[in-house]
Amino acid sequence: MNEARIVHLVSEDVSVIIAQDGDRLPVILHWGTRLPAEDETLRAFAAAEERPGLEDVSDLPYRASVLPEHSAGWFGRPGVEVQRDGAAWSPRFSIRAVTLDGAEMAAGELRTHTGAVTFFAHDAFTEIELELEIDLQSSGLLRTRTRIRNASSSPAPLEVGSVLLSLPIPVRANEALDFTGRWAHERIPQRHPIVHGLHVRESRRGRTGLDATMLVAAGTPGFGSDDGEVWVGHVGFSGNHEHALERTDSALAFRGGELLLPGEVRLRSGEEYVTPWVFGSYGVGLDAASHRFHDFLRARSRSSRRPRPVTLNVWEAVYFDHDEATISALATEASQLGVERFVLDDGWFRGRRDDRAGLGDWTPDPAAWPGGLRPLAEHVRGLGMEFGLWVEPEMVNEDSDLARAHPDWILRARPELPALFRFQQVLDLTNPEAYAHILTTLDDLIRDVGISYLKWDHNRDLIDAGHPGTGRPAVHEQTTAVYRMLDELRRRHADLEIESCASGGGRVDLGILERTDRIHPSDSHDPIDRFHILRWTGLLVPPEMLGSHVASAVSSVTGRTHSLPYRCAVAFLGHFGIEWDIRSLAADEREQLAWWVSVHRRFRRLIQDGRPVGGGELDPSGPAMRGIVAADGAAALYTIVTPPVAADTRARVRFSGLDDERDYRVTVSALESLGPPWQVPDWIRDAPGIDADDDAGVAFSGAVLRLVGLEFPTFHPERAAIVRLTAAG
Repeated sequence: MNEARIVHLVSEDVSVIIAQDGDRLPVILHWGTRLPAEDETLRAFAAAEERPGLEDVSDLPYRASVLPEHSAGWFGRPGVEVQRDGAAWSPRFSIRAVTLDGAEMAAGELRTHTGAVTFFAHDAFTEIELELEIDLQSSGLLRTRTRIRNASSSPAPLEVGSVLLSLPIPVRANEALDFTGRWAHERIPQRHPIVHGLHVRESRRGRTGLDATMLVAAGTPGFGSDDGEVWVGHVGFSGNHEHALERTDSALAFRGGELLLPGEVRLRSGEEYVTPWVFGSYGVGLDAASHRFHDFLRARSRSSRRPRPVTLNVWEAVYFDHDEATISALATEASQLGVERFVLDDGWFRGRRDDRAGLGDWTPDPAAWPGGLRPLAEHVRGLGMEFGLWVEPEMVNEDSDLARAHPDWILRARPELPALFRFQQVLDLTNPEAYAHILTTLDDLIRDVGISYLKWDHNRDLIDAGHPGTGRPAVHEQTTAVYRMLDELRRRHADLEIESCASGGGRVDLGILERTDRIHPSDSHDPIDRFHILRWTGLLVPPEMLGSHVASAVSSVTGRTHSLPYRCAVAFLGHFGIEWDIRSLAADEREQLAWWVSVHRRFRRLIQDGRPVGGGELDPSGPAMRGIVAADGAAALYTIVTPPVAADTRARVRFSGLDDERDYRVTVSALESLGPPWQVPDWIRDAPGIDADDDAGVAFSGAVLRLVGLEFPTFHPERAAIVRLTAAG
């Protein structure tokens, strides 16, 4: 590799070493912990593992590139699958140029760099041009994407079957963690060994999916929240997509990309296809890898601009039973509790008395809102709160004026409509007229009513989602059309915030999160399930972007009953809110809920600026923990929950993320019994409340708290406490 270009991308604690030899596509030699940057050492490392083959000309072993090529002897999934009239299906790309942030590299040059490197390649035989971008963010988050262009003058289009990028992982990472789920039970973890072959997680739902893995983690044996090397892969796309781990006799890699339906991307001469970004994050422990995703989103989201307003959403208070007097009274009650944003959910528009009619007719129902929504919005703003509104712009009920006027605006793969799901169909936003109609309608609503927040829902998978008239698959274009609409609304309304909701947590990915400011993690507010949903969704999403609401004592999804302190403690470390008919609160409940709102408001800057940590979540027999630690290590908050059933009455909880050299004072929210007094250790029973002054509480060393931990009672199941730590001195 003496003439190879070598690029050493570095961040504070991550190195990515890329070698590009001759005219071949680039190879990632190392992605992981940061390495020294001495040129000769790096060049020696790049050359060390080269093999000569037979007489330097035959049986040359192939090291998989970022886009592995079948034509070079790769027998796993090809990086690029294309064809033009049955030919041009096995491209062999040749590098023409390499640039670092636009400056061209010479052959044989070695550079250490922070930022992006781009490789320009072509295949003269298949007449395909390719650009491959590899970018290491300052946070250490790695991302890559590809642009494929049909450079042929032939009238036959180039059909793109798939583009799967490849990020190599050392084979010492032999355990995997991914996720599955269903409605109201998103992000159920699956841990399993990595074996030879292809472990694939596909989503063909036209949205990320309630059962989607969201990300795939590969790690060294026994990796956890704060130990073991971990490599995490994620595809930043909201339509059909694929996450995979591929283990061959020579390599292990994360493979990711958009899942294209047959004929979905057919490039005419001069046209191009740009893949979604495929992300990779390395760290010692899941939390370290997770923080890189958080830093990426915090640099882009409007959630980082100001403290997150405590939010009340009216859905579980009134469902479809809308009338102005009732909801105005709810707003008054909410303001008295300290709520700062009031959101009117489904049921406000014309003909909407259940979920069978009205979608698409986005004007206020005159029976419920004779004066429109402006009087309610002005009442809400007069109480000192922001006004938000639920919409589902991508969907339409067949029983709606819009569907009756424009049946040709409904996606379908055949003349008849697809099967109903939640009594609705998908509006064809690839149609310029339909797109313009919805964009104008939303824009007018935002301006006329004074909406500062949209809860943007998406309540069905895309089934038979074809272009009306041709039947060609439309998922790719529908997804990019939604992106364009979100981008345009945000351009027109600089302060508008948008929540991504999709039957709960059915659209959670960096494609949508770069355009929205919060997600609805699940339709279940049951604190047992919600704790784990928040923890695992939080591997990708920072806490201030996780909607985290306190609902009624009896869960509307599971039917289980839980105390108010337990529900509040679980919801505390997120974008806090309420989804409950607060008109029925007893006096003591009202007082408790107002206290939780005020305490959350006191500590929300720590929650939205700090680094999340976890622990114990994979051990069903002991307490589990979610925490937030200040960036400077001077303060922390932890929610600790007891398991539903445990044989032990006490167990140690380690407080991850602390500074070993500091001492921390301990305060605790023990507003309900964690067990009989003789079962509760003194550090909990005697600790001041979390709203105490910063210098209150007994001090423990950070090393003891982090490495050894404190005993936590598990005598009573389904209990929770907030532990607050403040650096002493």
